[in-house]
Amino acid sequence: MRTWRRVVGTAVIACFAVAVPDAAELQQRTVDAFDRYIAATEARMEGERADPARFLWVDRLADERRGEYDSRLSAGEVVIERLQTRDAEGDEIKIPKGMVHHWVATVMLPGVTLDQTLAMVRDYERYAEIYAPNVRKSALLEQDSDRYRSYLQLYMKKVVTAVVNSEYDVTFERLDERRAWVPSYATRLAEVEHPDTPEEREKPIGNDRGFLWRLNTYCSFVERDAGTVMQCESVSLSRGIPFMVSAFIRPFVTGIPRETLTFTLEAARRHLTAATEPPAGQQ
Repeated sequence: MRTWRRVVGTAVIACFAVAVPDAAELQQRTVDAFDRYIAATEARMEGERADPARFLWVDRLADERRGEYDSRLSAGEVVIERLQTRDAEGDEIKIPKGMVHHWVATVMLPGVTLDQTLAMVRDYERYAEIYAPNVRKSALLEQDSDRYRSYLQLYMKKVVTAVVNSEYDVTFERLDERRAWVPSYATRLAEVEHPDTPEEREKPIGNDRGFLWRLNTYCSFVERDAGTVMQCESVSLSRGIPFMVSAFIRPFVTGIPRETLTFTLEAARRHLTAATEPPAGQQ
Protein backbone atom coordinates (compact mmCIF):
# COMPACT_ATOMS: atom_id res chain seq x y z
CA MET A 1 0.00 0.00 0.00
CA ARG A 2 2.79 2.45 0.85
CA THR A 3 4.54 1.65 -2.42
CA TRP A 4 1.30 2.25 -4.31
CA ARG A 5 0.81 5.61 -2.58
CA ARG A 6 4.35 6.66 -3.52
CA VAL A 7 3.75 5.68 -7.12
CA VAL A 8 0.47 7.61 -7.24
CA GLY A 9 2.05 10.62 -5.57
CA THR A 10 4.94 10.63 -8.03
CA ALA A 11 2.53 10.35 -10.95
CA VAL A 12 0.44 13.28 -9.68
CA ILE A 13 3.50 15.48 -9.29
CA ALA A 14 4.65 14.51 -12.77
CA CYS A 15 1.22 15.39 -14.16
CA PHE A 16 1.42 18.73 -12.39
CA ALA A 17 4.80 19.49 -13.91
CA VAL A 18 3.60 18.59 -17.39
CA ALA A 19 0.14 20.17 -17.22
CA VAL A 20 1.12 23.45 -15.55
CA PRO A 21 3.99 25.07 -17.46
CA ASP A 22 6.10 27.80 -15.91
CA ALA A 23 4.44 30.65 -17.78
CA ALA A 24 0.75 31.57 -17.75
CA GLU A 25 -0.68 34.82 -19.04
CA LEU A 26 -3.37 36.70 -17.15
CA GLN A 27 -5.93 37.70 -19.78
CA GLN A 28 -8.26 40.70 -19.65
CA ARG A 29 -11.35 38.50 -19.91
CA THR A 30 -10.17 36.65 -16.80
CA VAL A 31 -9.77 39.94 -14.92
CA ASP A 32 -13.19 41.16 -16.08
CA ALA A 33 -14.90 37.97 -14.88
CA PHE A 34 -13.12 38.13 -11.52
CA ASP A 35 -14.21 41.77 -11.14
CA ARG A 36 -17.84 40.71 -11.75
CA TYR A 37 -17.44 38.04 -9.10
CA ILE A 38 -16.08 40.59 -6.63
CA ALA A 39 -18.85 43.09 -7.38
CA ALA A 40 -21.52 40.47 -6.65
CA THR A 41 -19.70 39.36 -3.49
CA GLU A 42 -19.35 42.89 -2.13
CA ALA A 43 -23.01 43.62 -2.89
CA ARG A 44 -23.92 40.77 -0.54
CA MET A 45 -21.55 42.11 2.11
CA GLU A 46 -23.15 45.55 2.08
CA GLY A 47 -26.34 44.23 3.67
CA GLU A 48 -24.45 42.11 6.18
CA ARG A 49 -22.40 45.03 7.47
CA ALA A 50 -25.56 47.05 8.08
CA ASP A 51 -27.20 44.31 10.19
CA PRO A 52 -25.38 43.31 13.41
CA ALA A 53 -27.45 40.11 13.62
CA ARG A 54 -26.13 38.97 10.21
CA PHE A 55 -22.64 40.47 10.38
CA LEU A 56 -20.79 37.19 10.81
CA TRP A 57 -21.14 34.11 8.64
CA VAL A 58 -21.80 31.87 11.68
CA ASP A 59 -24.65 34.18 12.76
CA ARG A 60 -26.43 33.51 9.48
CA LEU A 61 -26.49 29.73 9.93
CA ALA A 62 -29.55 27.76 10.96
CA ASP A 63 -29.79 27.22 14.73
CA GLU A 64 -28.61 23.59 14.62
CA ARG A 65 -25.53 24.34 12.56
CA ARG A 66 -24.79 27.48 14.52
CA GLY A 67 -24.76 25.54 17.78
CA GLU A 68 -22.27 23.08 16.29
CA TYR A 69 -19.98 25.81 15.02
CA ASP A 70 -20.19 27.83 18.24
CA SER A 71 -19.00 24.73 20.10
CA ARG A 72 -16.09 24.30 17.72
CA LEU A 73 -15.13 27.95 18.07
CA SER A 74 -15.28 27.73 21.86
CA ALA A 75 -12.92 24.76 21.67
CA GLY A 76 -10.36 26.92 19.83
CA GLU A 77 -10.93 25.52 16.35
CA VAL A 78 -10.72 27.58 13.18
CA VAL A 79 -14.01 26.96 11.36
CA ILE A 80 -13.62 27.28 7.59
CA GLU A 81 -16.07 26.83 4.72
CA ARG A 82 -15.89 27.21 0.98
CA LEU A 83 -18.21 29.80 -0.55
CA GLN A 84 -19.41 30.54 -4.06
CA THR A 85 -20.96 33.77 -5.26
CA ARG A 86 -23.53 33.56 -8.05
CA ASP A 87 -24.98 36.27 -10.25
CA ALA A 88 -28.37 37.93 -9.76
CA GLU A 89 -30.10 35.09 -11.65
CA GLY A 90 -28.43 32.44 -9.49
CA ASP A 91 -26.06 31.27 -12.21
CA GLU A 92 -22.39 30.46 -11.74
CA ILE A 93 -20.00 33.28 -12.60
CA LYS A 94 -17.57 31.55 -14.93
CA ILE A 95 -13.93 32.61 -14.91
CA PRO A 96 -12.31 31.90 -18.32
CA LYS A 97 -8.70 30.75 -18.02
CA GLY A 98 -8.84 31.22 -14.26
CA MET A 99 -10.10 29.85 -10.95
CA VAL A 100 -11.66 31.69 -8.02
CA HIS A 101 -10.88 30.43 -4.52
CA HIS A 102 -13.46 31.75 -2.05
CA TRP A 103 -13.28 30.80 1.62
CA VAL A 104 -14.55 32.16 4.92
CA ALA A 105 -12.84 31.29 8.20
CA THR A 106 -13.71 32.20 11.78
CA VAL A 107 -11.88 31.91 15.09
CA MET A 108 -12.63 32.89 18.68
CA LEU A 109 -10.01 34.97 20.52
CA PRO A 110 -10.80 34.31 24.21
CA GLY A 111 -10.12 37.14 26.63
CA VAL A 112 -9.01 39.47 23.82
CA THR A 113 -10.61 42.87 23.21
CA LEU A 114 -11.46 44.36 19.85
CA ASP A 115 -8.85 47.08 20.37
CA GLN A 116 -6.15 44.50 21.04
CA THR A 117 -7.13 42.58 17.92
CA LEU A 118 -7.09 45.62 15.65
CA ALA A 119 -3.72 46.70 17.08
CA MET A 120 -2.28 43.35 15.98
CA VAL A 121 -3.82 43.63 12.50
CA ARG A 122 -2.29 47.11 12.11
CA ASP A 123 1.17 45.94 13.22
CA TYR A 124 2.47 45.23 9.72
CA GLU A 125 6.11 45.51 10.76
CA ARG A 126 5.66 42.35 12.86
CA TYR A 127 3.75 40.23 10.34
CA ALA A 128 6.90 38.31 9.42
CA GLU A 129 7.17 37.34 13.09
CA ILE A 130 3.48 36.66 13.78
CA TYR A 131 2.74 34.76 10.57
CA ALA A 132 6.05 33.00 9.90
CA PRO A 133 6.79 31.03 7.77
CA ASN A 134 3.93 32.09 5.47
CA VAL A 135 5.12 35.69 5.64
CA ARG A 136 8.87 36.10 5.13
CA LYS A 137 9.14 39.90 5.07
CA SER A 138 6.73 42.69 6.03
CA ALA A 139 6.60 46.46 6.21
CA LEU A 140 4.21 49.37 6.59
CA LEU A 141 4.65 51.49 3.46
CA GLU A 142 2.25 54.34 4.21
CA GLN A 143 -0.53 55.37 6.59
CA ASP A 144 -3.19 58.02 6.15
CA SER A 145 -5.57 57.95 9.13
CA ASP A 146 -7.34 54.56 8.93
CA ARG A 147 -5.99 53.70 5.50
CA TYR A 148 -2.79 51.68 5.26
CA ARG A 149 -0.44 50.50 2.51
CA SER A 150 1.60 47.46 3.41
CA TYR A 151 4.14 45.07 1.92
CA LEU A 152 4.38 41.32 2.53
CA GLN A 153 6.58 38.68 0.98
CA LEU A 154 4.44 35.55 0.94
CA TYR A 155 5.70 31.98 1.02
CA MET A 156 3.46 29.18 -0.21
CA LYS A 157 4.32 25.49 -0.46
CA LYS A 158 2.15 22.58 -1.53
CA VAL A 159 3.81 20.19 -4.00
CA VAL A 160 5.58 23.26 -5.43
CA THR A 161 6.94 26.37 -3.74
CA ALA A 162 6.02 29.96 -4.59
CA VAL A 163 7.31 33.24 -3.18
CA VAL A 164 5.32 36.39 -3.96
CA ASN A 165 6.06 40.07 -3.29
CA SER A 166 2.73 41.68 -2.47
CA GLU A 167 1.37 45.13 -1.63
CA TYR A 168 -2.02 45.95 -0.12
CA ASP A 169 -4.46 48.80 0.30
CA VAL A 170 -6.24 48.28 3.64
CA THR A 171 -8.97 50.30 5.33
CA PHE A 172 -9.96 50.02 9.00
CA GLU A 173 -13.61 50.87 9.55
CA ARG A 174 -15.03 50.94 13.08
CA LEU A 175 -18.74 50.22 12.67
CA ASP A 176 -19.64 50.66 16.36
CA GLU A 177 -18.11 50.02 19.78
CA ARG A 178 -18.04 46.25 19.28
CA ARG A 179 -17.69 45.77 15.53
CA ALA A 180 -15.02 46.53 12.92
CA TRP A 181 -14.65 45.84 9.22
CA VAL A 182 -11.25 45.63 7.48
CA PRO A 183 -11.18 45.07 3.70
CA SER A 184 -7.77 44.45 2.12
CA TYR A 185 -7.02 44.60 -1.61
CA ALA A 186 -3.78 43.32 -3.08
CA THR A 187 -2.59 46.07 -5.43
CA ARG A 188 0.57 44.29 -6.56
CA LEU A 189 1.39 40.57 -6.75
CA ALA A 190 4.76 39.62 -8.25
CA GLU A 191 6.10 36.08 -8.13
CA VAL A 192 9.77 35.87 -7.13
CA GLU A 193 12.06 33.64 -9.14
CA HIS A 194 15.14 32.08 -7.47
CA PRO A 195 14.47 33.65 -4.04
CA ASP A 196 17.43 34.13 -1.68
CA THR A 197 19.99 33.66 -4.43
CA PRO A 198 22.08 36.13 -6.47
CA GLU A 199 19.68 35.41 -9.37
CA GLU A 200 16.58 36.50 -7.43
CA ARG A 201 14.21 38.55 -9.55
CA GLU A 202 10.51 39.19 -10.03
CA LYS A 203 8.69 37.54 -12.87
CA PRO A 204 6.54 39.82 -15.06
CA ILE A 205 3.26 40.52 -13.27
CA GLY A 206 0.46 38.52 -14.87
CA ASN A 207 2.95 36.37 -16.79
CA ASP A 208 4.18 33.88 -14.23
CA ARG A 209 3.10 30.46 -12.97
CA GLY A 210 -0.30 31.88 -12.11
CA PHE A 211 -0.65 30.72 -8.51
CA LEU A 212 -1.86 34.11 -7.25
CA TRP A 213 -3.12 36.80 -9.62
CA ARG A 214 -5.64 38.57 -7.38
CA LEU A 215 -6.32 38.56 -3.63
CA ASN A 216 -9.06 40.34 -1.69
CA THR A 217 -9.56 39.70 2.01
CA TYR A 218 -12.49 41.00 4.04
CA CYS A 219 -12.11 40.66 7.81
CA SER A 220 -14.91 41.22 10.32
CA PHE A 221 -14.43 41.56 14.07
CA VAL A 222 -16.98 41.42 16.88
CA GLU A 223 -16.18 41.83 20.58
CA ARG A 224 -18.34 39.65 22.81
CA ASP A 225 -18.34 38.75 26.50
CA ALA A 226 -15.96 35.82 26.03
CA GLY A 227 -13.55 37.70 23.76
CA THR A 228 -13.41 38.76 20.13
CA VAL A 229 -14.59 36.80 17.10
CA MET A 230 -12.35 37.21 14.04
CA GLN A 231 -13.70 36.27 10.63
CA CYS A 232 -11.84 36.59 7.33
CA GLU A 233 -13.36 36.01 3.92
CA SER A 234 -10.74 35.49 1.22
CA VAL A 235 -11.34 35.69 -2.55
CA SER A 236 -8.34 34.95 -4.74
CA LEU A 237 -7.68 34.27 -8.40
CA SER A 238 -5.29 31.74 -9.90
CA ARG A 239 -4.71 30.31 -13.36
CA GLY A 240 -7.10 27.68 -14.63
CA ILE A 241 -6.26 23.98 -14.73
CA PRO A 242 -6.43 21.95 -17.97
CA PHE A 243 -9.52 19.72 -17.98
CA MET A 244 -7.64 16.49 -18.70
CA VAL A 245 -5.71 16.64 -15.41
CA SER A 246 -8.05 18.74 -13.26
CA ALA A 247 -9.01 15.76 -11.08
CA PHE A 248 -5.34 15.37 -10.09
CA ILE A 249 -4.29 18.99 -9.86
CA ARG A 250 -7.33 20.85 -8.53
CA PRO A 251 -6.95 19.61 -4.91
CA PHE A 252 -3.42 21.00 -4.76
CA VAL A 253 -4.21 24.38 -6.34
CA THR A 254 -7.33 24.90 -4.24
CA GLY A 255 -5.59 23.65 -1.11
CA ILE A 256 -3.16 26.59 -0.88
CA PRO A 257 -5.82 29.30 -0.27
CA ARG A 258 -7.66 27.16 2.28
CA GLU A 259 -4.56 26.22 4.23
CA THR A 260 -3.18 29.75 4.12
CA LEU A 261 -6.37 31.26 5.53
CA THR A 262 -6.60 28.62 8.26
CA PHE A 263 -2.98 29.18 9.23
CA THR A 264 -3.47 32.96 9.36
CA LEU A 265 -6.31 32.74 11.88
CA GLU A 266 -4.52 30.08 13.92
CA ALA A 267 -1.42 32.29 14.11
CA ALA A 268 -3.50 35.33 15.13
CA ARG A 269 -5.14 33.32 17.89
CA ARG A 270 -1.81 32.02 19.20
CA HIS A 271 -0.28 35.47 19.21
CA LEU A 272 -3.19 37.27 20.87
CA THR A 273 -4.05 34.66 23.47
CA ALA A 274 -0.40 34.29 24.45
CA ALA A 275 -0.29 38.05 25.02
CA THR A 276 -3.26 37.87 27.41
CA GLU A 277 -2.00 34.95 29.50
CA PRO A 278 -0.74 35.93 32.97
CA PRO A 279 2.96 35.45 33.70
CA ALA A 280 4.07 32.12 35.15
CA GLY A 281 3.39 31.94 38.88
CA GLN A 282 0.48 34.39 38.71
CA GLN A 283 -2.11 31.98 37.30
